[in-house]
Order: sequence, then C-alpha cells, then structure tokens
Amino acid sequence: MADADSEDSSALVAAVRPPSGAHRFVSAKVLIRVLAAVLVLLLVITLLGVFLVRRSFPTTDGDMSLPGLNAEVSVTRDESGVPTVEASNSHDLFMAQGFVHAQDRFWEMDFRRHVTSGRLSELFGESQFSTDSFIRTLGWRKVAEAEVAALDDKTRAYYEAYAEGVNAYLHDKSPTEVSLEYGVVGLQAGGVEIEEWTPVDSVSWLKAMAWDLRSNVEDEIDRAISQTALDDEQMADIYPDYPYDTRPTIIGGNAGAKSRAAGSKGSKTGKDKAGDESSDGEAHAGGEVTAAQPQPPGHGAGSETPSNLGELKQHLRSLPVLLGVNSHDIGSNSWVVSGERTATGGPLLANDPHLAPAMPSVWHQIGLRCTKITPECPFDVSGFSFSGLPGVVIGHNQSIAWGLTNLGPDVADLVVEKIRDGKVLRDSGDEPVTTRKETVKIAKEKPREITIRSTRNGPLISDLEGPYRGVLDASTGANTADTKSGPADEHYQLALQWTALEPGNTASAIFGLNAARNWKEFRGASSLFDVPSQNLVYADTAGNIGYQAPGKIPKRGKGDGMLPRHGWKTDEDWQGYIDFKDLPSLYNPERGWIVTANNPVTPPGESVQLSNDFDDGDRARRITKLLRDTMSQGDVTTADMSRIQGDDLNPLALTLIPLLEEIDAGKDTNIAEAQKLLADWDGRDDANSAAAAYFNVLSKTILDEVFAPKLPDAVPPAGGSRWYLIIKNQLQKPDSEWWVDDEVEGRDEALARAMDSAWKTTEDLLGSEPVTWRWGILHRLTIRNASLGESGIKPVERLFNRGPYEVAGGSGEVNATGWDAAAGYETNWVPSMRQIVDLKDFNHSQWINLTGASGHAFHPHYADQTDDWAANRTRPWPYTPDALDRHTEDTLVLRP
Repeated sequence: MADADSEDSSALVAAVRPPSGAHRFVSAKVLIRVLAAVLVLLLVITLLGVFLVRRSFPTTDGDMSLPGLNAEVSVTRDESGVPTVEASNSHDLFMAQGFVHAQDRFWEMDFRRHVTSGRLSELFGESQFSTDSFIRTLGWRKVAEAEVAALDDKTRAYYEAYAEGVNAYLHDKSPTEVSLEYGVVGLQAGGVEIEEWTPVDSVSWLKAMAWDLRSNVEDEIDRAISQTALDDEQMADIYPDYPYDTRPTIIGGNAGAKSRAAGSKGSKTGKDKAGDESSDGEAHAGGEVTAAQPQPPGHGAGSETPSNLGELKQHLRSLPVLLGVNSHDIGSNSWVVSGERTATGGPLLANDPHLAPAMPSVWHQIGLRCTKITPECPFDVSGFSFSGLPGVVIGHNQSIAWGLTNLGPDVADLVVEKIRDGKVLRDSGDEPVTTRKETVKIAKEKPREITIRSTRNGPLISDLEGPYRGVLDASTGANTADTKSGPADEHYQLALQWTALEPGNTASAIFGLNAARNWKEFRGASSLFDVPSQNLVYADTAGNIGYQAPGKIPKRGKGDGMLPRHGWKTDEDWQGYIDFKDLPSLYNPERGWIVTANNPVTPPGESVQLSNDFDDGDRARRITKLLRDTMSQGDVTTADMSRIQGDDLNPLALTLIPLLEEIDAGKDTNIAEAQKLLADWDGRDDANSAAAAYFNVLSKTILDEVFAPKLPDAVPPAGGSRWYLIIKNQLQKPDSEWWVDDEVEGRDEALARAMDSAWKTTEDLLGSEPVTWRWGILHRLTIRNASLGESGIKPVERLFNRGPYEVAGGSGEVNATGWDAAAGYETNWVPSMRQIVDLKDFNHSQWINLTGASGHAFHPHYADQTDDWAANRTRPWPYTPDALDRHTEDTLVLRP
C-alpha cells in the first residue's frame, strides 16, 4: 500500500513539476511564432480593409482624360471637398456633374435607382419583395419613362450629358472600385453588376422626392381609423383647425389677419401664454397677391395588398426611407428679408429643409459655372443638388436666390372602389379593372410574377376590411357584419389617386430656376415645378423678394380629401387642376419679409383651398416673432439669421409650466422636485439641459396617460405641433373628459400624476440625480446609411453609420430635430442642411450640410460637417472666382 502511495505521489509531483529550461525555451518560441503569425494576419486584414475602403476614393487632383467632352473642364474642391465645375458649354458642364456625382455618391445613386424601379430584391433578396411590389404598383418607373419621352430637346440633352458623365466614371471599374457597399451587398446577393445610367434613372428620383414629401395620406388613414372610435366632438378635439387667430399665414404674415371662414370644423381657441408670440401689427401683407389650393398625396401596398387601413399604414411606414418617413415634422423653414431691413442693404434668404437623417446626406453641395454666360450655357449656379439629378435644387446663381419648403397641398386621395366581377362600379357606368403583370428578380431565388390592378383613379393598393369598415358601411348602408359591400362577388378596395403618378414637368423646372435672372423668369420656371408642390421663396440682387406656390393641384369635386372618397360617385372626382396664375404669389410685401414653415398660405376664403392638413404653426409663429424682435432693435444680419435657425424654444413650455407650478405637490416629493427643476428653466431644449430632459419626458407622459388610452391603437399620439396644439386647447378645459379616467377626475389631477410618473421615468432613463440628466442623452441622433444602416449586422452598421450625436432642439421648434413620442426620444427628423444667402455679396453667404460631400465610408469628407451642423455652425460659401481660388485645395482637370 505504501508503495502504491509512493508511486501516486511521484506521479503527482511529476505532473506539477515545472518544465525544464529547454521546454520553456521551446514553448516561448512557439508562442512568439503564434503571436507573430496573428500580428501578420491582423496587419494583412487591416491593410486589406484599408485597401478595400480606400480603393473607391475618387481622384480629385491632377489631370484625367474624359472621353466625350468637347473641351477642357476644371473641377475644384474646397476644404470641405465641395466641388465647383467650370465648363465652356452646357454639355460638358452636366457631363462633368454626372462624373463628379458618380465619384462621390454612385452607390447612393444606384440604391435610389433600385428603389424607384422596384428592384431592391435584386440586391437584398426576398425581404424586399413586398417593397418592390408596392413601388411597381405605383409605377414610378413607367411615369418617369413617359416624362423623359416628353422632354424638350434642350432638357433631354442635359440629362443625356449627365448620364454620359456617370457612365464615363463607371467605365472599366469593378463594383468594389466604385463603392465599398457593393462588396458588402455582394456577399449576400452573390455579386452585383452595375448597369449604365440613363435619364430615366435621374427622373425617377423625382418620384421618390414627391413620395417622401407627400402630404396627408396618413392623415386620411388616421382620421378614418379614429372615426371608428371617437364621436364628432372628440374628432374635433384631436384634429383641430389651424388657429388663424394666433398663428400666421404665409401671405398674411401675421396672425389674426382674418377670422376663419364659416363652416370650419373644430373648436376655436383663444391665445395661450405662448400665443403672445403670435404677433400684432398689419392685418394683411402688401404687394402682389394671387391665390389658390390643393389635395393629399398617396401611398400603397404590394402584390399582396394590405387587408385594412391599419395594415396599410404599417406597410407605408416600412418602405425605404429616402427623404424621410412621412410626418408633419418633415417640414422646413425658409424666410427672406428685404434689403431695407438688413445690415448689408441687400436681401438675406434662409432655408433649412427638414428631412429624415441619412448617411450620406440627401444633399450634395456643388457649383456649376459656365466660363462665359451665353444662351447655350446660361449657368453660374451654386447650391444643393441631389446625386443622380443634374442641376441645383436649392441655392443661388449670379442674380437670384431661392429656397424650398413643403407646401403640403392635398394632391392625393384614397378612393374607395366597389369591385364586382372584375369591374369597377360607377354611377356613370361600370368600367373594367385594368391589369398588368411584372416580373420581380430576387437575389439567389427564382423570379416572381406579380399582377398589378388599377382603376381610372389609380392603382389598387389595399383591400378594405377592419377599422374603416364601420364608418364606410354606415355611409353606404352595407351590412357591417359582412366583410363584403353587397353581393358575394362585390368588394371594397382602395385606389390611390396622386398627381405624381401622371407625367409632369419638374425635370425641366430645375434648369429654369438655375438660369433665371429675375422675378418673371423665376415664376416662369416655377410654373413647371408641378410635383412635389413646394413653397418657393425668392430674392434677387436688385433688392426684390417674393413668394410663389407652384404645383399640379387638383380642383375638388364634392369630396374634401379629409377622408377616403367614394369612387362610384363621380361628383366627388377631381375636376381638373388649378391654373398656375391662380396659385398664391407675393412680391415685395410692404412689411419687408416673408416666412414659410409649412403653415397655411392664406386664411380660408382668401384663395382656392389647397389643403386642410398644414403644420400647426409653432415654427412659423416663432420665426415671425424673432424676426420682428430683431428688426425692432436694428437691421438683420447673417448672424441673426443663423441664430434664428438654431432657436430651440419648446412651443409647449410657456403654456404648460405656469400650470405645473400651481399643482399642489402635497407629500409627493417627485412633484416638488420637478417644480424646483422647472422653476429656473427658460423653456429651451438645449442638449445639456436637465429641465429639458424632464419636460420632454413629461410631455410624452401626458400623451401616453391622457390621450393614448382613448385612441385606437393604430393612431397613437406622436407629439409635434398638432399634439402640442391639442394639449394647449385641452389645458383651457380643466374638466374636459380627456383628462378623466378611473384614477383622476380632472386636469390638475392628471397633470400631477403625469409629473410624478415622468420624474420616475426620467430617473429610470438617466439616473437618480438630476445633475446627470441631459436632454441630448435621450435625444440622440444616429445618422444611418439609407441602404445598410439597419441591416441588423452590427459590424456592417458600424462601417456606414455615424453617431450617436447629442443634439438640441425638438418637435415643433425652429431647430426642428423632431422625435416620435409614440416611439421614444431619438431624433428622427432634422434640418437636412442650412443655407443663408447674402444677395449683396454672395461670398458672405453661409451653408452647412448634415454629413459631408462624400458618400464613401471613412473618406475625410464622409461626415466632416456633422459636428458643425449639430452646433448650428455654418461654413463659408465662396462663389466668385477669386473667392473660390482662396478656398481651393484640389483641382482636377478633365480633358477630352
């Protein structure tokens, strides 16, 4: 036994005995070799990664041959990588612009092309089949083909030259030489081939722009669903009229110019405390005034149409975000001040369109200059372009400047169609449903064929069951228990009638704006700007300012566009379109300024009705007040314009805080702490503000606790100007039924509960000590790549996304970093760029983009403007040749 124990003991000792020196030496050498191999592998991977990332970076300095040019072209770039193209003829100018856009942004262009033609499944597989089916149902590509076929010779030549330049850049390049995204997508799709660019690819983008700036289709859906659960008084409460007595219109400029027209729905409210901003003064603008107004834009479904309005709404929200998820927070600000009221003596024009954030920014800054201005080459323009589209969309030339905000006319209708045995029932005689078939290619799968069905009102985009049935059946006498509208073979379906589904002239309008030299030529170009309808503000070097509402806007029959109309009743059909001469226009108003912020153009009755769904005026009122305050103290400067663009006063704060201060805290320490925190707050949503963080949590809590339980699940309160107006209206009614539920009996009790709940929520989100709270922590902005930014693959998202950034501002504010209160606090909509144009000296103008000039991840100019953008800083905007020379860092000479 002892021997056995001894052997076991010896084995144990041997097992734990340290290795000899020789063994240690061998192990060390092996470890060093392994480490060396790993380091070499990491270095190779790093170098390969750097190579793959950088191989698509464009050449921006030196000389390069570009076959197809008629003469030499120069492309200079400033310290931000912003290009200016100079050519001796228009063909070469737009060919070079196509080349430059492809250099900087071709993946973005190609992704947009796949979206607008319903071909995303070719890149991303079966997951995009529904999206492709829907886009093909709308037929964007077919409309674009018709528009290109109808172009005048000069405009077609511009688009063809642009396509030449794009294709010249792509020539002999592999996909990964063009952009890193092709390598990532190729891993899933099994390789991607790049097709040549065509003018149709460019014009198709205008359809996407119109889609993302559509107006009130979601409002139509929401109202239809809401009407199933709410009575007339409640509907008036949550869809209030625009408060014309306290908020301005564009033409009138000031609130209270006229009372609302008879027959207006909803309750009229008096001034709230923030209403003191609404302004006093002149009742109506001086100057040239004409007028008129439109209809809502549209949406749709895929090959398997949604079965009810709730599904349709969710389907629309699932579509790719190009310009942005539709929302009233997607608006924009623009204003112009006459030289009589500026420090320079020349007009100043400001513009900041609000869109969904995208990486890269939807805008590409560029200058396009003809060496000598001639009728053949009339361009000397600088501003913001869309990659994929020739010309400049917003900016200035040597004589005029212009800005855009969404007019928001009602240019689309949901139309309820009665379908029986393949025919559409009409009081004027039944008509056949038209059909066409298309084939959708899908990566790594067999193609699928879809059938697209349409009526004369447009494509059929949804079945009609579920929430809206009760309302519709009550109005038609159908049996609400039945899912059919009559006989067994008769059904209700929804068609979409939308002006953008008809060929238009916007493709030509852009060049007209770029070359216009005065108000008359500007209005001539504006008359072609049919879809999407925009508010156009104007200034020129002669000192004039103006406003024009353009667009293809339907004349209404008996339908008002607020709810889906009855397709079988022809007296509800559109009755043609409003003449351009009847659309609102304003030239040199006596007051010396014009403000547009998606608010109504005129009070009811002063022009043809354009829409019933405008922004509710918080931004318009605030900008108006700040301008008037500034002018009362002296002349307006570019610094003043920039300060106004960055204004972050919360539009609900001045109304709600005095009521919160009066709440009896009792023994509730949370309410007492909240009152203490808010006591010294100035109402501004600064990114570093603890009070702003709590107040915005509180406003969301009020929506969640007071309003959401009484609304259908499909239409949760989302915040923004409309809901701020609803809250303000109800605050004036302490005993309103909206405040009452099983736990509270009126406004003050509901506010007390919300204050307590919001304090606890803020502690959960930001910590127990208010000293650690910051609005920017909750209100972060992540700028996501439009195509791969939400892939679900974190390494891929880290490659292409940037952020999060802590930002100031909020919904309904001039600094419109909007957020969806139904979802959270994340920034969803932003000022996508900012410009301030000095018509006295264009070189003193300022601009900033959301991201940067380049669409190539890790390029120095991929996101180099974002920090300045977030801080509301702008950058110099050189324009004249000598100013451009001072800012030039790279010069690329393109030779024939």
